[in-house]
Amino acid sequence: MYPLPNEASEREPFDDARLVDLEAEQESPFLRGQKRVSVRRGSLPKKTANRLMWIAAAIVAFAILGTAAVNLYRYGKHSWRFRIDSSDQIEVTGADHVAHAQIMEVMGGDIGRNIFFIPLAQRQEQLEQIPWVESASVMRFVPNRLRIEIHERTPVAFARIGSHISLIDAGGTPMELAPGIKHKYSFAVIAGMSAGEPLSTRAARMKIYNALIRALDSSGAHYSRELNEVDLSDPEDVKVMASDASGEVLVHLGSGNYLQRYKTYVTHVLQWRQQFDKLESVDLRYDGQIIVNPDLDGMTHLPALTPAAAKAAMAAGVKSAAIVNYEK
Repeated sequence: MYPLPNEASEREPFDDARLVDLEAEQESPFLRGQKRVSVRRGSLPKKTANRLMWIAAAIVAFAILGTAAVNLYRYGKHSWRFRIDSSDQIEVTGADHVAHAQIMEVMGGDIGRNIFFIPLAQRQEQLEQIPWVESASVMRFVPNRLRIEIHERTPVAFARIGSHISLIDAGGTPMELAPGIKHKYSFAVIAGMSAGEPLSTRAARMKIYNALIRALDSSGAHYSRELNEVDLSDPEDVKVMASDASGEVLVHLGSGNYLQRYKTYVTHVLQWRQQFDKLESVDLRYDGQIIVNPDLDGMTHLPALTPAAAKAAMAAGVKSAAIVNYEK
């Protein structure tokens, strides 16, 4: 049985449209692969490149600074602006007893020298070798000036060493009496020191002297003013030459209890002068016992002072009685 012509003609358009729809629906849902485009990259990562750039900049900067430093060094080394031309460019402070000539003996060789090549530490050490100088500091000030600050020793007594009398500090360092000294002191003269003994021995003697003076002045009576001499030759028997309006007496104070023993002397000295025709010495070393005019050695025998030393000592304030060497 064959289809009718009309039926065949009606189906054909439907079938064509259907085929078109099926073809549209059967289109692949997957996208086609994109064609890759090659990108040309550098030979180093960006972070590394930045680091290298900073390093290069730092090298350039250091090179510039180094060149500037070399040029500055050469300028400072050779320029006349940084040269000490005279002693007027060396300022000194604190030197009351230290002579200017002593300082220039140390610093004079630096005149005409570049300020940057003066060894400050070495000059400080040399200045501290001067007896009166306890400490010193040397500073440079650009362009061409030096400043020296001196801290002098503080004298606490006179010391008779050999045929000279010097001032001495609490640590045992002697300081010579300069001619024309400006100050006068009321210290006692220490005997019992020698020129050849080490500083440590003198320091030990001065420790005894300092304890003696503190003890005698601790009550406010200032008994130390009555002393002309203090003999430290025997640490177990400190002897003092005490003076008043009636004369001088050698007093043995032993090795301690100085204030109480000296008060005993002050309390009885008038009575002893009445009892004895001549009061020369008193031994107070033994508790509860007093020996008047004992058969003991007097002050340590010392060589006579030279006329120049005696004149300088008198000018510095040494009592005339202490210029004489006391013997029993």
